[in-house]
Amino acid sequence: MATSKLQAFWNHPAGPRTIHFWAPTFKWGLSIANVADFSKPPETLSYPMQLVVACSGLIWGRYGTVITPRNWNLVSVNLAMSGTGFYQLSRKIRHDYHSKTEAEIAG
Repeated sequence: MATSKLQAFWNHPAGPRTIHFWAPTFKWGLSIANVADFSKPPETLSYPMQLVVACSGLIWGRYGTVITPRNWNLVSVNLAMSGTGFYQLSRKIRHDYHSKTEAEIAG
């Protein structure tokens, strides 16, 4: 039973013998790097970079569901990218908003 599932995975059109498996697998590095940046101070984050990460995650996540064969590895990595990008954007916006209001209160 396990052998047949492993063989089916190996021979799948988006399996490990194709680029359709390896490209999304290595793309997980971007999501992991963005998670590692959660500990960075928000003032070091970039609006354009995080917006691109978040939006490209949404676009390519959708693409992964409409292509044949469906590539769930591609979908999952891009949803993770989108989630981390939007989270980083929210951190940056909260930091910039609160810094501005604190400066107005102090001034």
